[in-house]
Amino acid sequence: MPIWKESNLRIEQLQAYGHQTLGGHIGIEFTEIGENYLKARMPVDHRTRQPYGLLHGGASVTLAETLGSVGSALVIDQGQFICVGLEINANHIRGVKEGWVFGTAIPLHIGQGTHVWEIRIVDQQEKLVCVSRLTVAILKKRE
Repeated sequence: MPIWKESNLRIEQLQAYGHQTLGGHIGIEFTEIGENYLKARMPVDHRTRQPYGLLHGGASVTLAETLGSVGSALVIDQGQFICVGLEINANHIRGVKEGWVFGTAIPLHIGQGTHVWEIRIVDQQEKLVCVSRLTVAILKKRE
């Protein structure tokens, strides 16, 4: 059974979350919506590399936080609540020099006050690049 608040989500709707944001600036693109997961990809290029020519760890964390935060936004009633990142950690496993990386976010916990997401990022050969855990706070909207 899908976890999303809206039953017929489309990828095009998710792309709007990246408009004029860091995720949009570095080229993050949503690619798939499952019953309980989101997927996106990010290029490894001049926007996302560090000086040694490898994928910047901060870019991986940006992909992870983008996936988990958008996932939380799709679970809550956005008319009454907002969701904000509370804590994120990441283990960088393997370097990537070019191409694309692909992230998949799945919820570990969907509560009233917090959500916890696991995000796995792989390269084009599906080798693990980064694993991250994001905790999102769910806050009542202020009037």
